[in-house]
Amino acid sequence: METLTIGELMTSRVARARPGTSFESLVRLLRRRRVSGVPVLDRDDKVVGVVSEKDLHKSREKTGEHRGTAAELMSSPAITVHPEQRAVHAARVMGRHGVNRLPVVDEEDRLIGIVTRGDLLRLFQRTDAAIRADVEGRVLPRTARASEGAVRVEVRDGVVMLDGQVPAGVDIPGAVRQAWRVDGVTGVVSRLRTGCGARAAGPERAPAG
Repeated sequence: METLTIGELMTSRVARARPGTSFESLVRLLRRRRVSGVPVLDRDDKVVGVVSEKDLHKSREKTGEHRGTAAELMSSPAITVHPEQRAVHAARVMGRHGVNRLPVVDEEDRLIGIVTRGDLLRLFQRTDAAIRADVEGRVLPRTARASEGAVRVEVRDGVVMLDGQVPAGVDIPGAVRQAWRVDGVTGVVSRLRTGCGARAAGPERAPAG
């Protein structure tokens, strides 16, 4: 479960609107699908914008009426992401642009899914035990090259603590960066140190290559 991609996290069944969809139809669509925003697609199913509840409220406050089409109400151009990108990229884009959802598009900009802030929050609901298993089973064998048990791993509230001796030549900062990349990690504390007496892992645990 290390470094989830947007494609693994997104929702494929997406509520959608067309540029000519009316204000009333948009309200009904949001209520029926229990979502707070929908992408707007052109004839080729390419995303041209996004209409949110906030857009509808702003229009109603401005005009005092329930009117307008999706093309008039939407935020455009749409901010989109691709399925092969990492979930953390989507989180950064949301934070930078102040949005709660991102349409996911293919190489031709056609809609294939949507990822929401709620989807991303699931990454940080991983148990400490699951995070520890990823660090011990996938990160340390590739980066620290230490024998089994030479590095102690503790995880508390998503914060990974690494303590132990690794063989000389190990890139400790690189190992720390890889631990940061594990989904659900909120911090890394390293007490790793190199030593001539540290024993490297056997061939079965050594990284390929």
